[in-house]
This record gives sequence, structure tokens and C-alpha cells, in this order.
Amino acid sequence: MKGVIFDIKEFTLHDGPGVRTTVFLKGCPLRCIWCHNPEGLSIKPQLMVKNNLCKGCGKCFMPCAHAECAPFKRCVHACPDGLVSISGQEMTAQDLVDKLNKTLDFNKAMGGGVTLSGGEPLFQPDFTLAVLTLLDCHKAIQTCGYADPSVFQKMVDAADYIMMDIKIADRELHKKYTGVYNDVILENLDYLRNSGKEYLIRTPMIKGITDTEDNLAGIAGLIGDSPWEKLPYNDMAGAKYKMLNMKYQLEDLQ
Repeated sequence: MKGVIFDIKEFTLHDGPGVRTTVFLKGCPLRCIWCHNPEGLSIKPQLMVKNNLCKGCGKCFMPCAHAECAPFKRCVHACPDGLVSISGQEMTAQDLVDKLNKTLDFNKAMGGGVTLSGGEPLFQPDFTLAVLTLLDCHKAIQTCGYADPSVFQKMVDAADYIMMDIKIADRELHKKYTGVYNDVILENLDYLRNSGKEYLIRTPMIKGITDTEDNLAGIAGLIGDSPWEKLPYNDMAGAKYKMLNMKYQLEDLQ
């Protein structure tokens, strides 16, 4: 079973209990205009270039024989300053777990484990479930909750801790700012709240969109007495869009 990841961060402290290793999977069904991990939206590997630091030497445009460079017609190994890279690496579930196991003893000793994030880990359901099954530690997932209920339920059942985003309460506004309606998200929220699993609801605080009194009151009504974290937004997120040659839509509203 293979999947595509774009980052692995060790010794994370805010992605679940204790000290953790967080794996970021590529692919997401939402298109939130504020997304702070745009390299996680597409499941396909993408070229990332730090153009603002480029000296224009042209070495990365010279022909090369690297198979991984061929799809981009640009050598990711030639830049003397390391400004060109590929976001997205295919791995088998077993290879990923073998890599994670190298630091798991420390994580376990510190009351932690592994967190699968994204992108959206449920966008690669078979791979995510395989990794959760193979891991022998405390397992957490970070999810937007937009997935077929049968998929969502399997992931909740396989994990120990679930962090689920509830971004916007209003159905039409959710569609406007994320690209999808929130019907299935709220259906999955009901399952999560009754699952008996430990969980946390999270809301990214986006000025004028998610942080409004109406939206926060609406979310409070949906989640009841669920634990709830309001996440500050990283204003530097827009820099990644330029590296990926993508449009940062939130910028138009600021």
C-alpha cells in the first residue's frame, strides 16, 4: 500500500498529547481560501521554488538525467543554494512506519506518539488506515471531517485521538470559503462525539470569516460541550503559494 506525503516533522508539541512525530499527507477535498499548507492540496508531487532568493544562475534549467526531475523539466538538485525542491514523496505504509519507529521510543517515553495530518489524511483512506494499523503507539489524526461516513468511522475507530476542524457553521458560507458544503462534516461530527474516543474540535481564526461572533456562536451550538481550540492564523502562509506558483485567494480579501 503506497501513499504520498510532503513532510515529516519530529518532536512536535501541538499535534496531540506529548511529544509526537507528525506526518503530512498530500491531497485535500477542501479548497479553503486561507489554507496554510497549499502544498498539501494536490495529491501529486509539486515543484517548489524559493524565487525570492534566486540569483538567476540558470543551473536548474540545464538538462539532467534524474528521473524525478523529468516531469518538471527542471533539475531539483542543481541549485547551489537548494532553492528548488519537490513537495511530495511516494512511500509504502511499511516504509513509513519503519521510518517512524526510529524515534518512537522517545515519543512514547514523553507521552506522545504519531499524528497523521495533511492536506487531509482521509483523502488517502487506504494508506492512512494501513499506517494506523501498523503503528504500535498512540495514534492521532488531524482531519477536516469531509469524508464518506464509512471512511470517517473506520479512521476514528483505528485512532486514539482525533483533532477535527469545524471551520464555519453556516452551510452556504462554508461552501463559499472552503468549496464544499458542510453536511457530511456535521454528520461525521455526530459520530465522533458519540464514539467514546478522545477528541478536540479546532477552528482556525480567520479575520472576518471564521472569527466572527455569528460563526463562533454557530460553532458553539454545533459542538455543544466538546473540547474546542481556536487556532491563531499564520500570516506568513501566503509565501508558500508563490513558491508553488499558486494563487493565494485570502490576499484578495485583506
